[in-house]
Amino acid sequence: MQRARCNNVRTGGSRPVGAVRAIVMGALILAAAPAAKADQIENPIAVFAALDKVTARIEPLAIPIGETAKFGALKVTPRMCYTRPPTEPPLTTAFVEVNEVKLDGEEDRIFTGWMFAQSPGLHAVEHPVFDVWLTSCKTDSGEASVESEKKSPDPANASSRRP
Repeated sequence: MQRARCNNVRTGGSRPVGAVRAIVMGALILAAAPAAKADQIENPIAVFAALDKVTARIEPLAIPIGETAKFGALKVTPRMCYTRPPTEPPLTTAFVEVNEVKLDGEEDRIFTGWMFAQSPGLHAVEHPVFDVWLTSCKTDSGEASVESEKKSPDPANASSRRP
């Protein structure tokens, strides 16, 4: 009896040696295959929503990459704005620098980093008087990213949706 047990252990038990090799080879092939990665679409215009907490005014800011727009005491400069192709899940990101202009004219950098349109509260600029967050990216032709089209309702159809 002991001899039969040793034979089972040596041959791999009930699993044939060929099946084990096939599993190992399959795992190696999957590990060596390059991961599929969606190409990012670089957009020339970043679109933000800016809130003035004193007046409760929300203003859209469409800022070309590399240029600076002023909102209240803030200067917003997008450095890049990326979206994904329409076949991929939406992901709109922008690298942004925000400076605050003090009363004496001096500027202080209050934000540098990535903003995500899908999570506006994650990396938005929260200032005592102003808030700024990314909403979408646009092309030169004025086309907004696919995600922003899904988020913004059509005002012409708003009356037809009311009960």
